[in-house]
Formats: sequence, structure tokens, C-alpha cells
Amino acid sequence: MGAERQLDLALFGATGFTGGLTAEYLARNAPEGLRWALVGRNRGKLEAVRARLAQLAVEAPEPELLEADAADRASLDRVAAAAGVVVTTVGPYALYGEPLVAACAAAGTDYVDLTGEPEFVDRMWTLHHAEAERTGARIVHCCGFDSIPHDLGAYFTVQQLPEGVPLTVNGYVRMGGEFSGGTFHSAINAFARARQTLGAAKERRRAEPRPAGREVHDASPRLRRSAELGGWTAPLPTIDGPIVRRSAAALERYGPNFTYGHNLSAKHLATIAALGAGVGTVALLAPLPPTRKLLLKAKAPGEGPSEETRAKSWFKVTFVGEGGDQRVVTRVSGGDPGYGETSKMLAESGLCLAFDELPESAGQVTTAQAMGDALLARLQRAGISFEVLP
Repeated sequence: MGAERQLDLALFGATGFTGGLTAEYLARNAPEGLRWALVGRNRGKLEAVRARLAQLAVEAPEPELLEADAADRASLDRVAAAAGVVVTTVGPYALYGEPLVAACAAAGTDYVDLTGEPEFVDRMWTLHHAEAERTGARIVHCCGFDSIPHDLGAYFTVQQLPEGVPLTVNGYVRMGGEFSGGTFHSAINAFARARQTLGAAKERRRAEPRPAGREVHDASPRLRRSAELGGWTAPLPTIDGPIVRRSAAALERYGPNFTYGHNLSAKHLATIAALGAGVGTVALLAPLPPTRKLLLKAKAPGEGPSEETRAKSWFKVTFVGEGGDQRVVTRVSGGDPGYGETSKMLAESGLCLAFDELPESAGQVTTAQAMGDALLARLQRAGISFEVLP
């Protein structure tokens, strides 16, 4: 597709915090001859980003600058028509993301984002999956820490287990890091839209076909102590679990009957209790306009942790897979999950769609379904570890 377009890749949101990190990663790691563009509302800010990139990576291909607004469909259509792949960091996606998905689906343009918002993902499937299938566009959500380590980690784990038998995989997430203003705003808006989230999920379940002759299940949630993991585990109700199960529904390699459980892991039960209490408090306060306004003032969009803080951040996701009388333990690990590694995953996803030989797919697809082994290899070369533990 890229050869037919003016650009291989367009990055929307490069003037924001995570978008800026993604632009820096692309500049430092761009393949020779990459035809790319920075996209945003303010040309002056785009020019400042381009100037910064020129100093960081002198040999990098210079990006073009395209002006577009998330609410201006005509400008988004122009971007989608020009690029083989559009990568976007502009959120909260439930508020601002739909017009760009629509433009890419209509133009047959591959689309990549880093949303972790279930409502947005489900609503985009209902509204634009069929059109993207028709045009050949691959709409790939959740290409940051939500949900690449979990989706590709489960995919990697399944590859270590026998084929053609029922499989069970459980993922256990442990990490240290900080949120940016943009991520914080997305989370608050997601809590505020709980009713819409449930409605979007219900509408998708009614319309989405199930895999023929195969079953995919959510593991029974439970709080438990794990000597093997060195602490406590509790169900983690993020978008990552559903993404893994959608990959399992799409790919026969996950076996005739696949079960996945997604969990938080911590050394102390008090840590899990404190996190649960904090999330519960935000969930109660976010739907109320006055308290939501106060919460949103706590961090401004565009703010993010310092380079020093990011350097100390980390993540480890451990997977325990079982099937066919075999058991395997794997781990995906890396540095700063929210920003350093997320910008890396997002950029590599865009480059993978633009340049790699990939399985046939179209419509709204997961990272494992759309990119699988090719993206796994890219991330390993980029320093994210996928390993089988003894």
C-alpha cells in the first residue's frame, strides 16, 4: 500500500507528550528513505518538533508537516489519502478519535493508536469494522503498553505449548512508573463514561460473530497468594484481557478451547488493596461533573514524567501457560511502560504495517492477528524481552 501513497507513515499528535516521544523514536530509528509526516493543528508547534528532531537525529529523513484537526473530517481525509499508515496519539479517543478511524477505514489506510479505552474500541468495531474490511484497512488499536506486552506475550506463550489441544494462559502484571496528563485525562473520561462503555460492549457482543467450532473463555477471577510469583495476585479488569481473547478467537493456533486470565501482581496485599481503593474512589467521583472537573485539573494534557523518572520505570508481565500435559512460564519485560516503551511499541507497530510481510487481515484487528511474528521480532530487536523462564 505504501508505494501507492505520498507517505509511508503519518504521525498525528507529535506536539503532545507521548506523540513527541514517538516522533523522536521514529527519527532515531527510521529506515532509510522513510517518507513520513508530522500531523497537527498548529504549524508553528509542528515546525518546533521537526527542528528538535533534526538536532536529535541529523541523518534521519526529514518529515513533512500536515495541518489537520481531529474534528475536521476533510483535513483527516486528506491525511488518510496521503499515507499508507496513520499513527495517532490524540486522545481521549472516545472524545476525539472517531473521525480519524472513519477516514482511514474509508481510504483503505492502516491505522494505529495507543488507546486503552474499551468504549472507543468497541464502538469503532461497530461503526467501522465492516468498511475497513471492504477497503482492506487494518484498524489496530491498543498498540502501547495497552495491550502489546499482554497480547504478544500471550501469543508468544501459546507458541511454546502443543497445538490442537485446550490451552489456559494467565498473565500477571507488575510495574513501576508514572502517568502523563493525557493518560490521566483518558482514564478519568473512561470512568465518567461507564454507562456508555457498557452499552458499546453490549452492542458489539450482539453483532460480532463467534469463532466457528472453537471456544474462548475468561478465567474465573480470584484473589490469591502465589509463592511462585512472590506475592499476591488479583484480577486486573483492563482492556488487555479482552484483546488477548480477541486474538485467540481470530487465530486457530490458540487451540479449540482457550482460556485467559489477566491479573495484577504485587508483593504485598496492602498494595493491591490501596490500588483498588484508589480506583474505586475515582470511579465514584469521575461521573459527577464538579468532582470530574477537579480531577482533570490535577494533571494537564501534555504533561509527563521527567526523563530521570522514566529511566527508573519498568514492567514485567509473567505468563503461565498450560495445555496437553505441558506447562510453561514466560515473561515480557522492559523499561518505562507508559512512555518510553509505549512510544517504541507504537512506532514499531506503524513501521511493521508499513514495511513488513504480514498475514492477510483487514478490519479491526489485534496486534497478534495483524502483525504477530513480525512485530514480535521488531520489539525483541528494539530491546523488549520475550523469554521462556526455566
